[in-house]
Amino acid sequence: MVLASCKSDNATIRIKGSDTEVNLVADISESFYLAYPKLFVSISGGGSGLGIASLINGTADLANSSRRINAQELEIFNKNSILIDSFIFAQDAIAFVVSDQIDINAISLQNLKSILNGNYTNWESLIKVNRPINIYGRQSNSGTYSFIKNKLDIEFSAYAKQMNGNAQILEAIRTDNSGIGYVGAGYLMHGGTKGLKVLSIFSNNINEAVSPLDSKKIEQGLYIFQRPLYQYFRVENYMKIKPFLDFEKTATGKNIIHLSGYYPVDL
Repeated sequence: MVLASCKSDNATIRIKGSDTEVNLVADISESFYLAYPKLFVSISGGGSGLGIASLINGTADLANSSRRINAQELEIFNKNSILIDSFIFAQDAIAFVVSDQIDINAISLQNLKSILNGNYTNWESLIKVNRPINIYGRQSNSGTYSFIKNKLDIEFSAYAKQMNGNAQILEAIRTDNSGIGYVGAGYLMHGGTKGLKVLSIFSNNINEAVSPLDSKKIEQGLYIFQRPLYQYFRVENYMKIKPFLDFEKTATGKNIIHLSGYYPVDL
């Protein structure tokens, strides 16, 4: 989305990347424009990998990424003598969602792992219903995809459906009473939970299942699928994007982060 028409490259901050971050950064940008009306902001999603690639080829000033930059990407920056830096502006929790027609409210890490890697293919492995499991996830260039894969130490089932973004995952599960998928918990603030059920997760460290919507547990670091949200930029462009980064640190910026369902980072 483009929050304001672009007058020139110097007056436009181009932000691309993480689908998890796109709505949050759009919300921040709306208030940023009121404070800095001479600076225009264009925002688009497409995944963390796309954002970092856009930073490499110079079509983005700021890359939203829900994961750390990987070794291959860093090598490309180094090979092209491009100095980069990063800023963690918020924290996110990943929610696992199912249809509200499935009789399950919480799940263990081992059972979740067995679903996503394809060992469990029918809900009867967990509950008393004979219904095939349909997995809705993201493409491999998504930071969320990489985070879940690494956190659970799995390879995703070959039958997992790769969706374009959070909205598509939520819509698929609303119409599929066999579906399970994962989205940024903050995105549920925009997409809503009608027709959906957000699963609480039993971790290995505590006996209590923790919901990704429980802000107190998130603040205590008790939800296993919580993570920092990054913004990467070329060092040479720092002064151009500095007003936007500074705005995210203000009380107004932090309040928007909180109201959007994410968690501000104390700097």
